[in-house]
Amino acid sequence: MTASVLISTYNWPWALEKVFWGFFAQNRRDFELLIADDGSRPETAELVARMAARSPVPVTHVWQPDAGFGKCRILNKALALAAGERIIVTDGDCVVRNDFVDTHIRQARPGHFLSGSYFKQTPETSAAIDEASVASQACFTPRWLMAHGAPARRMVKVIGRGRLGWLMDRLSGASPTWNGHSASCLRSEALTVNGFNEEMGYGGLDVEFGLRLNRLGLTAWRIRFSTVALHLHHERGYATPEMRAGSREVKERTRALGLLRAERGVDQWLGPDGAAQLGPEDRVTRYPAAL
Repeated sequence: MTASVLISTYNWPWALEKVFWGFFAQNRRDFELLIADDGSRPETAELVARMAARSPVPVTHVWQPDAGFGKCRILNKALALAAGERIIVTDGDCVVRNDFVDTHIRQARPGHFLSGSYFKQTPETSAAIDEASVASQACFTPRWLMAHGAPARRMVKVIGRGRLGWLMDRLSGASPTWNGHSASCLRSEALTVNGFNEEMGYGGLDVEFGLRLNRLGLTAWRIRFSTVALHLHHERGYATPEMRAGSREVKERTRALGLLRAERGVDQWLGPDGAAQLGPEDRVTRYPAAL
């Protein structure tokens, strides 16, 4: 298995179905999908089972009980289960273009992690994305997006592909960080920094993970324009000021002290032999590739 794609989700099967369509359309098949489910209701498990039945790649659904915002905890459990040499992390509200996995694998290089981006969609565009437009890749074109409510001024996000995307990435002035909607590194590197920091709630958890990869000696390699993730519109009612403040404090401590390893990280979910060892209430369901 070349790569393991970790997809975080919580109680939004409508969006997760669209995300599955994007991975069904990938131009390579040497990867697995791990659905990192932070305590969703049964509707999500039902959706995963239905989509896995037609998936061209293996699917693993790892679920933990809902105990509040636990994205880092469920990502660590997915990381513990991952079989791929490389991990690619994205969210259950990002619909990816058919070169997404290939770009993360082809552009990988020693001493770097890959840092992608996303294109935020309007409510109208998000609703219009259907299986046909993903399968045909029409929804990743400026014409389709503008026809369905996306702002014309943002179309630069979808014109990069191949050498043009590579050139746009090299010319971009955006500061590259670990971005949880499109980022990747070796699984061994993620384990060395002890995975994602479970002290973190919403706000800065991706940047904090990237800071520890920096401490390991990795720098970000930008793939901001080389592939596309369409971010479906939603509100963030779960992100409280207190959660943001607590996460900011943890992130700044990591930065100030130059910390390499998370104190509460993936090692909690690994046995002495390195195999996954999850909690007694966690559920793991594995589905083989259907095609």
